[in-house]
Amino acid sequence: MQDYEDHDAIGLAALVREGEVTPTSLLDAAIEACEKRNPALNAVVIPMFEHARAAVAAGLPEGPFRGVPFLLKDLHASVPGVRTTYGAQLFADYVPAVESELVARYRRAGFVIFGKTHSPELGLTTTAESRLFGQTRNPRHRERTAGGSSGGAAAAVAAGIVPLAHATDGGGSIRVPASCCGLFGLKPTRGRTPMGPEVGEGWGGMSAQHAVSRSVRDSAALLDACHGPDPGAPYAAQPPVRPFLAEVGASPGRLRIALQTETWNGAATEASCREAALDAAKLCASLGHHVEEASFAFDLEPYREATTTIIGASVRATLEDRARALGRELRQDDVEPGTWLVAAGGAAKDAPAYARAIKTIHATGRQLARFLERYDVLLTPTLATPPVPLGRLSLSNPNPAESLGTLFQTVGFTQLANATGNPAMSVPLFWDADGLPIGTQFMGRMNDEATLFRLAAQLEGARPWFARRPAG
Repeated sequence: MQDYEDHDAIGLAALVREGEVTPTSLLDAAIEACEKRNPALNAVVIPMFEHARAAVAAGLPEGPFRGVPFLLKDLHASVPGVRTTYGAQLFADYVPAVESELVARYRRAGFVIFGKTHSPELGLTTTAESRLFGQTRNPRHRERTAGGSSGGAAAAVAAGIVPLAHATDGGGSIRVPASCCGLFGLKPTRGRTPMGPEVGEGWGGMSAQHAVSRSVRDSAALLDACHGPDPGAPYAAQPPVRPFLAEVGASPGRLRIALQTETWNGAATEASCREAALDAAKLCASLGHHVEEASFAFDLEPYREATTTIIGASVRATLEDRARALGRELRQDDVEPGTWLVAAGGAAKDAPAYARAIKTIHATGRQLARFLERYDVLLTPTLATPPVPLGRLSLSNPNPAESLGTLFQTVGFTQLANATGNPAMSVPLFWDADGLPIGTQFMGRMNDEATLFRLAAQLEGARPWFARRPAG
């Protein structure tokens, strides 16, 4: 199929329905693109080509994405008989016995899953670099990070291997790589997509799953196919009033937009990222929206302590459980140095500290809800720095202070939505002087992905990005 990369997922599915192409020809095109481009990028780390061919031969469900090739992130998304490594040597040989509910929904939607993409160890940094699989390179600049932790997914989509791919987000891990690779990435409301049957929630509810994509409508249609609680889910987001895809192209009305260009964690915002947000604000104003500078303020230290406690305790439990399953004690050299620092911090926390941490992030969410009574959307840069050189954000960086400082810049705007549970998206509206994409983040009210999809589609129409492909 010569024009495979000229279509988004909805477009490819339409070609299958109309009989113009077959699922086999689409899979062949995706595999060809993967074999051609992946060696230079290292985005797809676990090929599932024969698995995919067998699924097509067995017959695909008549779902909205029937025949469209798809990639899973090698984190959370379990397929029986296929490794799920979490980007970690400790899990290098782990093969789950159950299928994740989200993966089952992808299959019912008609996707053809043909591989898994790179994640850093346990998704703990904003780059796709790991001791297990090496470095994922940004298709738009091979010496820069593709972002993370869903960096493999973003690199694969930006390179044209697939039009959209599964991604997860515990501190910005959908929005960060979307920004780095010039894609659309939406983190849904807490509880919008299922986490089971393996867990009830990730990182105390701060982690969510969805996708990175080249078009807004693909993201909306995928969320339509996959949202809703799975059996036994501890909680769920409010159901949408109508399909998310129906919001794409609908008028957003005149939105009240708050503009903030200073990070919440105190990390410095670089000039190009500030410029990207201000440029997006001007674009929104030109589209008829009311934009004004207004910073959301909250008590940073309890928030910082809370998120550190939740992540550290969760990571420590995951590592201890895996070591126990292997019949031995956890060792420091089982993981990368950065991972061990997080796990060691988690081991130092007690149960009351975890309870206080959950209380703090919930209180922060209520504060943000009150702030968003005055505004429909909060606009910020997605990142406080353009995509950085490879190695700087690695969990094995010999200079941990450099790694941590850069990490703060990459999550200084994104992590808040994970703590509060609000939906948030990164939209690729700006490219810097070096040709690097710099995303703009829009955060919405709880359960209000609808407004974000309406606004995203309007921005996509005003400043299209689909055809901005990497060179080579």
